[in-house]
Amino acid sequence: SSGINAEWPLRPGAPVQWRTPLGLPCVQPYTKLKRQVTYTPLQSLSGENPHPDMGVNKSKQRTAFPPNFVHSQDSTHMMMTAIKCYHRGIPFAAVHDSFWTLPCHVDEMNEVLRQQFVVMYSYDVLKDLRDSFAATNPDVEFDDLPKSGDLNLSCVLDSEYFFS
Repeated sequence: SSGINAEWPLRPGAPVQWRTPLGLPCVQPYTKLKRQVTYTPLQSLSGENPHPDMGVNKSKQRTAFPPNFVHSQDSTHMMMTAIKCYHRGIPFAAVHDSFWTLPCHVDEMNEVLRQQFVVMYSYDVLKDLRDSFAATNPDVEFDDLPKSGDLNLSCVLDSEYFFS
């Protein structure tokens, strides 16, 4: 069992949505495409544009969710790290999943990075996601979640190659 029912989108006609651990709402914008033709004196150009009145693109909603969810988790970890660095006076910059600081702060930033990872994943991410789906989709029956393993998450605190 996957823990999440495969009949997506969960609410018919609605985009898949969830909240990050920091409370940021995430809504997948994938709708069906509307064909549009533009006529000019020399030619006609045709293309397809997303159009909300056309309804959601179920296939795109389904296939895009896993990477989008992971990206939302990664960006939450980045924000948590940035906030903690700010409070500790550590200069912080980032683009996507690359984090920077001044050389004299690298060791301290690496410590913050690991600590925030442990803080973030010390709660049950899948249960939180399933519960949020269940709250907005009371008529959908969800599978049981897989059993948690025995990983000691605090191991990342001492991991030399946790993040590179």
